[in-house]
Amino acid sequence: MKLGQNFLIDERVASRQIKYAELNKNDVVLEIGAGYGILTKKIAKIARVIAIEIDSRFIQSLKKIPNVEVIHADALKVDFNELNFNKVISNLPYQISSPITFKLLDADFELAILMYQKEFAARLIAKPGSKDYSRLTVMAYYKADFELLEEVPPKAFKPMPKVASCIVRVKPIGKRFSVDEKIFERITKAIFQHRRKKIKNALASEGISIEKIPYGDYRAEQLSPEQIAYIANFISEHGIV
Repeated sequence: MKLGQNFLIDERVASRQIKYAELNKNDVVLEIGAGYGILTKKIAKIARVIAIEIDSRFIQSLKKIPNVEVIHADALKVDFNELNFNKVISNLPYQISSPITFKLLDADFELAILMYQKEFAARLIAKPGSKDYSRLTVMAYYKADFELLEEVPPKAFKPMPKVASCIVRVKPIGKRFSVDEKIFERITKAIFQHRRKKIKNALASEGISIEKIPYGDYRAEQLSPEQIAYIANFISEHGIV
C-alpha cells in the first residue's frame, strides 16, 4: 500500500490466509495494500476482489487480474462504507495497522484475516495485568473478537522485516457493552497515558476530578475493559465531562 511496505512473497502463507477466510464465490473481499498481487490472484480465483493500492508501480499489473476492481488510493482516505464487501484479507502496512484496523471496525463486514507485526498482534489479544495490555487492547476488545492464528517468519516477505508477523482473525461484534463511546475513548486514553498512576490521579491529570471514582485506587493495567466502561458510565451519569 505504501512505499517501503514489506510485501508477502510466500504463496503458501497466502493460501493459508484464504483458507482461514472460508471463501466462496458469493464473497466480495477487500484487500488493502495489494502490492505484487500474490494474495490478490489467489483470492480472485474464488471471489471478487476490491484491491486498494497507493503505489503506482503495481496498479497496471493488478488491473490485469480478472475479477479484481483496483482502487488507486490511500486506504486511510477511502470511505469503506461506500464499498460493498463482506470479508477482508490483507497484509497490512505495519505503520498504519492501528488506524486501518479501527477504520475497518467502523465498516460493515463479516470477517477479516489480517497480517500484523507480531508485537501489534500481541497487544490486540493481551489480557489485563500483562505488559502488552493497552489502550489498543481495550478499544479493540470493545468492537471485535481477535484470534491469533499463526506466526509468520520474516523470510515470507520482501524486503525481509526485522520482526516476525502474525495472521489474526477478526470478527466484528458491533459493541460489546453499553457505554458512551466518546467518554469511554477519552477515559481509556487518559488512564493508559498515565498507566503508572492510580485511576483517580490519572483522570485528575486530564482535568477529570471526582472523589469517589469507581476503581480509583487501581491502575489501568489492572482493570478489564468492562470495568473501564463502568468508570466511563459513572462519569457520564454524573455529568462530570
